[in-house]
Amino acid sequence: MTSQRVSIGLLFGGESPEHEVSIATARSIAKHLPKDRFEVIPIGIARNGVWVVTKDPFARLSANEQPERSNYPFLPLEKGAEETPLPDVFFNALHGAGGEDGQIQGYLEPLHRPYTGAGLLAMAAGMDKWITKRIWESEGLPVTPYVGITEEQWVRDREPVLMSLASLGVPAFVKPVNLGSSIGIQKVKRREDLAAAIDQAFRFDRRVLVEKGLDARELEIAALGGDDPFISVVGEILVGGEFYDFNDKYIDGKSSTKIPTDIPSSVAREIHRYAREAYRSLDTYGMARIDFFLERGSNKVFLNEINLIPGFTSISMYPKLMEASGIPYEELLTRLIDLALARHQQMQSKQRGYESGTNWFA
Repeated sequence: MTSQRVSIGLLFGGESPEHEVSIATARSIAKHLPKDRFEVIPIGIARNGVWVVTKDPFARLSANEQPERSNYPFLPLEKGAEETPLPDVFFNALHGAGGEDGQIQGYLEPLHRPYTGAGLLAMAAGMDKWITKRIWESEGLPVTPYVGITEEQWVRDREPVLMSLASLGVPAFVKPVNLGSSIGIQKVKRREDLAAAIDQAFRFDRRVLVEKGLDARELEIAALGGDDPFISVVGEILVGGEFYDFNDKYIDGKSSTKIPTDIPSSVAREIHRYAREAYRSLDTYGMARIDFFLERGSNKVFLNEINLIPGFTSISMYPKLMEASGIPYEELLTRLIDLALARHQQMQSKQRGYESGTNWFA
């Protein structure tokens, strides 16, 4: 590595409901990336999908500006910024759809530039709560009991679907399959309220999960690396309301955290083992926050979700877990960029094409 600073294209914003969360994450990353090593180039994606790269992208996205798109149909850049050079590395701070579901990874791959986080496959599978659970089940990992519903199924067989949910009982949680930050999630306490909650969830996605509501503690770990990731200490969300919803996470702040939390060492070991297997089963790379339930009374551990672009302000759970495990915030950011460079170098060493030596295809 030369002494020249590495340019970091910091991607944030996006078209998902987590647009505002992404802005907060990116502001924190930009503030804490070591200035002696990295040159931060903010790349804001407006709510209309246009990439904002001039003036102050943070201010422009915060003002809800939606600029005109480039005249070049294959470029998402704003008009007048068509000659913007590629950064050395992309730092993906896009939460939710567009950034955390494989879409941005599929766009960045043909640019042949390193980017932080996992690749297309892991992102797409990890964002999809239903697919994630099916993969974990195939690995013999314990997941919260659930029923998945498609919108077509719901419209066609509403009553039979409601009957199939009886085994889950109440309370139950109704979730859009492909959203984060607890957006669209509802806790249902009465069976007669399930249909309305499912209708509401279908406003956000065409696939919905209904999960059994467990009487459980909410535990989280942070993972960093590749096939053999570093696993943090176990933290706990001490929920202030009915559950850890969007307002509680980002606005009201009624909940608190405990890092590390007080659990038996045998349970901590079990969570670490499940976390490593859950991470590897999705071919995760770079980072992830993995969420668990610890059922009260039985002390049974259940995997809940995985978040491959977790909240990343200095007070978010993922960086706090890492800091408690010996990796401070600035070092964590640097490690993620180094991991991106290492994965890119690994992939560049692989043979991409193949030539048969004949003209059979002509």
